[in-house]
Amino acid sequence: MFTATLIGEALARGDLSVAADRLAAAGCAPGDAIWLEEGRAADIAFAADLAAAREALEGAFAGSDVVVQPTASRRKALIVADMDSTMITVECIDELADYAGIKAEVAAVTEAAMRGELDFEGALDARVALLAGLDEGVIAQCLAERVRIMPGAKALVRTMRANGAEAVLVSGGFTRFAEPVAAEIGFGSAIANVLLIEDGRLTGKVAKPIVGSATKEETLLAAIAARGIDPALSLAAGDGANDLAMIRRAGLGVAYHAKPIVAAAAGARVDHGDLSVLLYAQGYARKEWVEA
Repeated sequence: MFTATLIGEALARGDLSVAADRLAAAGCAPGDAIWLEEGRAADIAFAADLAAAREALEGAFAGSDVVVQPTASRRKALIVADMDSTMITVECIDELADYAGIKAEVAAVTEAAMRGELDFEGALDARVALLAGLDEGVIAQCLAERVRIMPGAKALVRTMRANGAEAVLVSGGFTRFAEPVAAEIGFGSAIANVLLIEDGRLTGKVAKPIVGSATKEETLLAAIAARGIDPALSLAAGDGANDLAMIRRAGLGVAYHAKPIVAAAAGARVDHGDLSVLLYAQGYARKEWVEA
Protein backbone atom coordinates (compact mmCIF):
# COMPACT_ATOMS: atom_id res chain seq x y z
CA MET A 1 0.00 0.00 0.00
CA PHE A 2 0.93 3.62 -0.53
CA THR A 3 0.00 6.94 1.03
CA ALA A 4 -0.51 10.33 -0.57
CA THR A 5 -0.30 13.19 1.93
CA LEU A 6 -1.72 16.59 0.99
CA ILE A 7 -0.54 19.58 3.02
CA GLY A 8 -1.81 23.13 2.59
CA GLU A 9 -2.96 26.19 4.48
CA ALA A 10 -6.65 25.79 3.68
CA LEU A 11 -7.45 22.29 2.48
CA ALA A 12 -11.13 21.53 2.09
CA ARG A 13 -13.00 18.24 2.00
CA GLY A 14 -13.63 18.97 -1.67
CA ASP A 15 -9.87 19.00 -2.32
CA LEU A 16 -9.62 15.52 -0.89
CA SER A 17 -12.45 14.33 -3.12
CA VAL A 18 -10.71 15.80 -6.15
CA ALA A 19 -7.46 14.10 -5.12
CA ALA A 20 -9.21 10.76 -4.75
CA ASP A 21 -10.82 11.20 -8.16
CA ARG A 22 -7.47 11.99 -9.76
CA LEU A 23 -5.93 8.89 -8.15
CA ALA A 24 -8.81 6.75 -9.37
CA ALA A 25 -8.47 8.12 -12.90
CA ALA A 26 -4.75 7.23 -12.79
CA GLY A 27 -5.57 3.64 -11.85
CA CYS A 28 -4.25 3.93 -8.28
CA ALA A 29 -7.33 2.53 -6.47
CA PRO A 30 -7.63 5.10 -3.64
CA GLY A 31 -9.22 4.51 -0.26
CA ASP A 32 -10.76 6.97 2.16
CA ALA A 33 -9.11 10.25 3.16
CA ILE A 34 -8.09 10.74 6.80
CA TRP A 35 -7.30 14.12 8.34
CA LEU A 36 -3.98 14.50 10.16
CA GLU A 37 -5.04 18.04 10.97
CA GLU A 38 -8.36 19.23 9.64
CA GLY A 39 -7.96 21.91 7.01
CA ARG A 40 -4.19 21.49 6.97
CA ALA A 41 -3.10 17.94 6.14
CA ALA A 42 -4.69 14.66 5.12
CA ASP A 43 -3.71 11.15 4.02
CA ILE A 44 -5.23 9.16 1.18
CA ALA A 45 -4.26 5.50 0.97
CA PHE A 46 -4.01 3.90 -2.45
CA ALA A 47 -3.14 0.48 -3.77
CA ALA A 48 -1.05 0.89 -6.90
CA ASP A 49 1.38 2.88 -9.06
CA LEU A 50 3.45 5.34 -7.06
CA ALA A 51 4.70 7.18 -10.13
CA ALA A 52 1.22 7.62 -11.57
CA ALA A 53 -0.06 8.92 -8.26
CA ARG A 54 2.69 11.48 -7.98
CA GLU A 55 2.07 12.67 -11.53
CA ALA A 56 -1.66 12.93 -10.84
CA LEU A 57 -1.35 14.97 -7.65
CA GLU A 58 1.78 17.12 -7.72
CA GLY A 59 0.92 20.67 -8.71
CA ALA A 60 -2.80 19.95 -8.83
CA PHE A 61 -3.66 21.95 -5.71
CA ALA A 62 -2.54 25.57 -5.61
CA GLY A 63 -0.39 26.42 -2.61
CA SER A 64 -0.30 22.83 -1.40
CA ASP A 65 2.45 20.21 -1.17
CA VAL A 66 2.00 16.52 -1.91
CA VAL A 67 4.17 13.64 -0.69
CA VAL A 68 3.57 10.18 -2.16
CA GLN A 69 5.36 7.16 -0.70
CA PRO A 70 5.07 3.54 0.46
CA THR A 71 3.02 3.37 3.65
CA ALA A 72 5.14 0.83 5.51
CA SER A 73 8.29 2.96 5.52
CA ARG A 74 6.83 6.46 5.84
CA ARG A 75 7.86 7.03 9.47
CA LYS A 76 11.60 7.52 9.32
CA ALA A 77 14.35 6.39 11.69
CA LEU A 78 16.97 8.81 10.34
CA ILE A 79 17.08 12.35 9.01
CA VAL A 80 20.18 13.83 7.40
CA ALA A 81 19.66 17.47 6.52
CA ASP A 82 21.41 20.38 4.89
CA MET A 83 21.69 23.63 6.87
CA ASP A 84 21.80 26.78 4.71
CA SER A 85 18.41 27.61 3.16
CA THR A 86 17.05 24.33 4.57
CA MET A 87 17.32 24.30 8.35
CA ILE A 88 18.06 28.03 8.47
CA THR A 89 16.66 30.82 6.31
CA VAL A 90 19.95 32.22 4.97
CA GLU A 91 23.21 31.25 3.26
CA CYS A 92 25.81 31.98 5.95
CA ILE A 93 28.67 32.67 3.57
CA ASP A 94 26.59 35.30 1.79
CA GLU A 95 25.79 36.98 5.08
CA LEU A 96 29.46 36.97 6.14
CA ALA A 97 30.29 38.54 2.81
CA ASP A 98 27.79 41.30 3.53
CA TYR A 99 29.90 42.38 6.51
CA ALA A 100 32.84 42.60 4.11
CA GLY A 101 30.81 44.65 1.63
CA ILE A 102 30.85 41.99 -1.10
CA LYS A 103 27.55 40.15 -0.64
CA ALA A 104 26.33 40.54 -4.23
CA GLU A 105 29.55 39.10 -5.64
CA VAL A 106 29.62 36.13 -3.29
CA ALA A 107 25.87 35.45 -3.46
CA ALA A 108 26.02 35.18 -7.25
CA VAL A 109 28.62 32.42 -6.96
CA THR A 110 26.61 30.68 -4.22
CA GLU A 111 23.49 30.69 -6.37
CA ALA A 112 25.36 29.27 -9.37
CA ALA A 113 26.94 26.54 -7.24
CA MET A 114 23.58 25.58 -5.72
CA ARG A 115 22.08 25.34 -9.21
CA GLY A 116 24.85 22.90 -10.13
CA GLU A 117 26.53 25.26 -12.57
CA LEU A 118 29.86 25.36 -10.70
CA ASP A 119 32.01 22.80 -8.92
CA PHE A 120 31.04 23.15 -5.25
CA GLU A 121 34.50 22.69 -3.77
CA GLY A 122 36.13 25.15 -6.15
CA ALA A 123 33.34 27.67 -5.67
CA LEU A 124 33.66 27.43 -1.89
CA ASP A 125 37.41 27.99 -2.02
CA ALA A 126 36.89 31.02 -4.27
CA ARG A 127 34.25 32.56 -2.01
CA VAL A 128 36.17 31.97 1.21
CA ALA A 129 39.26 33.54 -0.36
CA LEU A 130 37.28 36.76 -0.75
CA LEU A 131 36.74 36.84 3.02
CA ALA A 132 40.48 36.91 3.84
CA GLY A 133 41.21 39.44 6.58
CA LEU A 134 37.67 39.59 7.94
CA ASP A 135 37.60 39.93 11.72
CA GLU A 136 36.75 36.64 13.46
CA GLY A 137 34.25 38.48 15.65
CA VAL A 138 32.00 38.96 12.65
CA ILE A 139 31.11 35.25 12.79
CA ALA A 140 29.40 35.58 16.17
CA GLN A 141 27.81 38.85 15.07
CA CYS A 142 26.45 37.21 11.93
CA LEU A 143 25.13 34.25 13.90
CA ALA A 144 23.28 36.54 16.28
CA GLU A 145 22.00 39.06 13.75
CA ARG A 146 21.33 37.09 10.59
CA VAL A 147 20.88 33.37 11.24
CA ARG A 148 17.26 32.37 11.81
CA ILE A 149 15.93 28.84 12.23
CA MET A 150 13.59 27.71 9.45
CA PRO A 151 9.96 27.45 10.58
CA GLY A 152 9.10 23.87 11.44
CA ALA A 153 12.72 22.78 11.91
CA LYS A 154 12.61 22.36 15.67
CA ALA A 155 9.31 20.49 15.66
CA LEU A 156 10.50 18.21 12.86
CA VAL A 157 13.80 17.20 14.42
CA ARG A 158 12.61 17.06 18.03
CA THR A 159 9.54 15.00 17.17
CA MET A 160 11.57 12.53 15.16
CA ARG A 161 14.19 12.17 17.89
CA ALA A 162 11.51 11.76 20.56
CA ASN A 163 10.26 8.82 18.52
CA GLY A 164 13.68 7.18 18.31
CA ALA A 165 15.10 8.63 15.11
CA GLU A 166 18.66 9.84 14.62
CA ALA A 167 19.22 13.38 13.29
CA VAL A 168 22.40 14.57 11.60
CA LEU A 169 23.05 18.07 10.25
CA VAL A 170 25.58 17.98 7.42
CA SER A 171 26.52 21.27 5.82
CA GLY A 172 28.75 22.63 3.11
CA GLY A 173 28.85 25.71 5.34
CA PHE A 174 30.90 26.20 8.46
CA THR A 175 31.16 24.59 11.90
CA ARG A 176 30.98 27.97 13.62
CA PHE A 177 27.38 28.18 12.40
CA ALA A 178 26.42 24.50 12.09
CA GLU A 179 27.28 23.49 15.65
CA PRO A 180 25.14 26.13 17.43
CA VAL A 181 22.35 25.72 14.87
CA ALA A 182 22.33 21.94 15.38
CA ALA A 183 22.21 22.38 19.15
CA GLU A 184 19.36 24.88 18.98
CA ILE A 185 17.23 22.76 16.66
CA GLY A 186 17.94 19.48 18.43
CA PHE A 187 20.19 17.50 16.07
CA GLY A 188 22.36 14.82 17.60
CA SER A 189 25.44 15.80 15.59
CA ALA A 190 26.73 18.27 13.03
CA ILE A 191 29.31 18.02 10.24
CA ALA A 192 30.57 21.09 8.38
CA ASN A 193 33.63 22.88 7.06
CA VAL A 194 36.21 24.59 9.27
CA LEU A 195 37.13 28.19 8.50
CA LEU A 196 40.83 28.75 9.12
CA ILE A 197 41.65 31.69 11.38
CA GLU A 198 44.96 33.28 12.40
CA ASP A 199 45.48 36.19 14.76
CA GLY A 200 41.74 36.75 15.02
CA ARG A 201 41.15 37.07 11.28
CA LEU A 202 39.94 34.75 8.52
CA THR A 203 42.84 33.50 6.41
CA GLY A 204 40.68 33.09 3.32
CA LYS A 205 41.05 29.31 3.46
CA VAL A 206 38.96 26.38 4.62
CA ALA A 207 40.31 23.14 6.08
CA LYS A 208 40.54 20.17 3.72
CA PRO A 209 38.92 17.91 2.77
CA ILE A 210 35.88 20.06 2.06
CA VAL A 211 32.50 18.84 3.22
CA GLY A 212 30.63 18.63 -0.06
CA SER A 213 28.33 16.30 -1.96
CA ALA A 214 30.37 13.15 -1.36
CA THR A 215 30.57 13.78 2.39
CA LYS A 216 26.81 14.25 2.60
CA GLU A 217 26.17 11.00 0.78
CA GLU A 218 28.76 9.16 2.89
CA THR A 219 27.23 10.55 6.09
CA LEU A 220 23.80 9.25 5.12
CA LEU A 221 25.07 5.79 4.18
CA ALA A 222 27.26 5.53 7.28
CA ALA A 223 24.34 6.43 9.56
CA ILE A 224 22.12 3.85 7.86
CA ALA A 225 24.80 1.18 8.33
CA ALA A 226 25.60 2.15 11.92
CA ARG A 227 21.96 1.90 12.96
CA GLY A 228 21.36 -1.21 10.90
CA ILE A 229 18.17 0.19 9.42
CA ASP A 230 16.49 -0.38 6.10
CA PRO A 231 17.56 2.49 3.79
CA ALA A 232 13.86 3.07 3.13
CA LEU A 233 13.60 4.41 6.69
CA SER A 234 15.97 7.30 5.95
CA LEU A 235 15.08 10.88 5.00
CA ALA A 236 17.41 13.44 3.44
CA ALA A 237 16.47 17.07 2.87
CA GLY A 238 18.25 19.89 1.08
CA ASP A 239 17.92 22.62 -1.51
CA GLY A 240 21.11 22.72 -3.57
CA ALA A 241 23.04 20.66 -6.08
CA ASN A 242 25.49 19.47 -3.41
CA ASP A 243 22.52 17.74 -1.72
CA LEU A 244 21.60 15.70 -4.78
CA ALA A 245 23.66 12.60 -3.97
CA MET A 246 22.21 12.12 -0.50
CA ILE A 247 18.69 12.95 -1.69
CA ARG A 248 18.92 10.26 -4.36
CA ARG A 249 20.17 7.63 -1.87
CA ALA A 250 17.66 8.27 0.93
CA GLY A 251 14.44 6.37 1.38
CA LEU A 252 12.68 9.70 1.01
CA GLY A 253 14.76 12.40 -0.64
CA VAL A 254 13.19 15.83 -0.20
CA ALA A 255 13.84 18.95 -2.25
CA TYR A 256 13.04 21.79 0.13
CA HIS A 257 12.20 25.04 -1.72
CA ALA A 258 14.96 23.79 -3.94
CA LYS A 259 16.81 24.69 -7.10
CA PRO A 260 15.26 23.15 -10.25
CA ILE A 261 17.98 20.50 -10.65
CA VAL A 262 17.22 19.22 -7.15
CA ALA A 263 13.44 19.42 -7.45
CA ALA A 264 13.57 17.37 -10.64
CA ALA A 265 15.56 14.55 -9.02
CA ALA A 266 13.97 14.31 -5.56
CA GLY A 267 11.34 11.80 -4.52
CA ALA A 268 9.34 14.56 -2.87
CA ARG A 269 9.20 18.34 -3.11
CA VAL A 270 8.23 20.95 -0.54
CA ASP A 271 7.50 24.06 -2.57
CA HIS A 272 4.98 25.88 -0.38
CA GLY A 273 4.97 24.84 3.28
CA ASP A 274 7.65 24.89 5.93
CA LEU A 275 9.54 21.93 7.40
CA SER A 276 6.47 20.76 9.33
CA VAL A 277 5.31 19.31 5.99
CA LEU A 278 7.80 16.50 6.67
CA LEU A 279 6.05 15.64 9.93
CA TYR A 280 2.70 15.28 8.22
CA ALA A 281 4.41 13.26 5.49
CA GLN A 282 5.54 10.78 8.12
CA GLY A 283 2.02 10.45 9.49
CA TYR A 284 2.50 12.56 12.61
CA ALA A 285 -0.79 14.20 13.56
CA ARG A 286 -0.51 17.73 14.93
CA LYS A 287 -1.13 16.56 18.49
CA GLU A 288 1.93 14.27 18.30
CA TRP A 289 4.45 17.02 17.60
CA VAL A 290 7.14 17.85 20.12
CA GLU A 291 6.98 21.63 20.23
CA ALA A 292 10.03 23.84 20.66
